[in-house]
Amino acid sequence: MPHYSTVMNQLLQLIPRHEFERIVREHGADRNVKKFSCYQQLVVMLLAQLRGLDSLREIETALVAHQSRWYHLGLKTVKRSTLADANTSRPWRIYEALYYRLLERCQNFAPRHGFKIPNPIVSMDATTINLCLSVFPWANYQNTKGAVKLHCQLDYAGHLPTRIVVTNARRRELKVVQEEDFSLQPDSILLVDRGYTNYSWYQHLTDRGVWFITRARKNIDYTLLGQHTLPKKPGFVADETICLTHKKAKKIHPCPLRLLTVLEPKTLKPIRILTNNFSLDAEAIADLYRARWEIEIFFKWIKQNLKIKSFVGTSKNAVLAQIWIAMCAYLLLCYIKFQSRSQHSLLELSRLIRETLLSPFSLVDLFRVTAQQLPVARSPNPQLELFA
Repeated sequence: MPHYSTVMNQLLQLIPRHEFERIVREHGADRNVKKFSCYQQLVVMLLAQLRGLDSLREIETALVAHQSRWYHLGLKTVKRSTLADANTSRPWRIYEALYYRLLERCQNFAPRHGFKIPNPIVSMDATTINLCLSVFPWANYQNTKGAVKLHCQLDYAGHLPTRIVVTNARRRELKVVQEEDFSLQPDSILLVDRGYTNYSWYQHLTDRGVWFITRARKNIDYTLLGQHTLPKKPGFVADETICLTHKKAKKIHPCPLRLLTVLEPKTLKPIRILTNNFSLDAEAIADLYRARWEIEIFFKWIKQNLKIKSFVGTSKNAVLAQIWIAMCAYLLLCYIKFQSRSQHSLLELSRLIRETLLSPFSLVDLFRVTAQQLPVARSPNPQLELFA
């Protein structure tokens, strides 16, 4: 293997360079740029994400230590002032567009979800990223707090975020979903929490052939129309067909709904699940509602393993650019996992890549590395030593 074929080089080869350059030209982002292009900014920020670097100074120091790799990474300079200027001035929309191009590639190789139903399964939710108001005054959330909110639509086939919108933390989740393009395929099953309760929106989903599963409000006003046979499995209290009786709710959502009451396994407290799907059995609906928690696990993962809680720039553009580049890094990890069919978890894979990022090591061999072999993989000549 050529000495310059590092793990980072191989990851960069997964990025459609010609399409990225086309996006850059459309935004005019490299106009009058001489030394530090948008692609170089992407390379440096991706490296910072994958290595877990926290500051501009740390990024600069890490790259200076590997100055012999600059040429092969396409870099000419790594001055922190240059990177800071790029993060402030280069439009974050470039990296948003790149994200959705990478998403198309990932979806072609993503495994199907683990449920025994053919329908696409997606979940919607939002998570808040806290910011210091004195440092990020544009992110005013409360009197003494700053924050942005990441709204996400997660496809359970591969756990890929198919739609992301970053807003001020004041924006309500339902309003964002209604105003932005959160498109869903007909016959999809949508999992949401009570924060998205809106009967007009539910009727809109029903008219488009989308099934929703959510938790009913405690004060839901309804009339019982019929009952379904309960499964013999314990924990199921009631499975009813209902019609909304509140005057306004009935007008905007005249279609019947299904109300399933189950007991929480640990606390035995009743949970009422609301859906417009009458074909799935009660067990499947209960299992799907419990699976809504997977989007919370996704939020936890990206906050713990990507740099989206601490930022190397303070402007709004710098923060959004860093978030989108972080999500591009997530897709690259997913892509190589799907392509290789690796048995490593995404966390294990990210740790392996972090430890060998600037080492001359093959990604194919990296998937076979164990914890005992990792020190050898980081050695100057891992190909000669790893399988000795």
